Amino acid sequence: MNPTPVIEVENLTKRYPGRTAISGLTFTVGKGEIVGLLGPNGAGKSTTMRILSCYLPATSGTARVAGHDVFTESEEVRRRIGYLPESNPLHLDMRVREYLKFRARLKGLSIGRSRDRVDRVLEQCGLADVSRKVIGQLSKGFRQRVGLADALVHEPDLIILDEPTIGLDPHQIRSVRQLIKDLGKLHTILISTHILPEVEMTCSRVLILHEGRIVAADTTAKLLDSLSTGDQVIAEIAAPLEQLRHAWEHAPEVEHFDIAPCDGDYFHCALTPRPGVDLRPQIFTLAKDNNWRLRELTHGRHSLEEIFVHLTRKDREENL
Repeated sequence: MNPTPVIEVENLTKRYPGRTAISGLTFTVGKGEIVGLLGPNGAGKSTTMRILSCYLPATSGTARVAGHDVFTESEEVRRRIGYLPESNPLHLDMRVREYLKFRARLKGLSIGRSRDRVDRVLEQCGLADVSRKVIGQLSKGFRQRVGLADALVHEPDLIILDEPTIGLDPHQIRSVRQLIKDLGKLHTILISTHILPEVEMTCSRVLILHEGRIVAADTTAKLLDSLSTGDQVIAEIAAPLEQLRHAWEHAPEVEHFDIAPCDGDYFHCALTPRPGVDLRPQIFTLAKDNNWRLRELTHGRHSLEEIFVHLTRKDREENL
């Protein structure tokens, strides 16, 4: 028997006067998953997270965290959630250890338990060496780690992170992403972001939101496979331009092509085949028969960015 999902959402809707923020969201998140909630600004990511965190009531639908209803059992849900909002509100005049003890006590931990948990999260989040420093004196990367430690201190079932690396420099981003991946070994994590590398590098599954609705929900690999038909073939060939153009125009297996000059006598040919066709053997034979020099022949793959654009563009209904 499968365990109860950590998050269960069904037909969740939030309406404001004149607009609908989210409409009919239905999804689950299992124990131990790191799931990315991906979408452009205004897609409904933060609204969804605030409802799950009991900061915002929904208009209709249901949402449960660790088996508890977010509307009728909000206190139980809050005990099971660690939430790091995008703003990461911290008491900048407090020292790191002092602040985390204060937060642990607010979350209901006893004096002895709060001491043990603070020691643990300081170690987990790489804060042991700065535990006596004033938070306001820390870099933004370390402040983000303090926010993560705060979210972890009461041992929640679910960690919710809203844009966890926004505003960090590249080194800090890599450090925080690795920390999130490490935390995913022990916790279920839901990450809201519009940064595509965030999802590719940290998440086991993706929910793509657009205009308040889920337009895709799967692993990154399966989303890539879903658009695998029509993958481009890239060929760099040294040949007369007109001969290349004539070859692709009269090849029935080529649905679309683009030719651009490279260095020297070479041209970069991006060829989109008809569904189910692998053009590479045909291109190799064509180059050999015509004594064309072929220095690259690769099977291109759609990126997550291309999938995201495909699913969230205005005319997507015509293309799905």
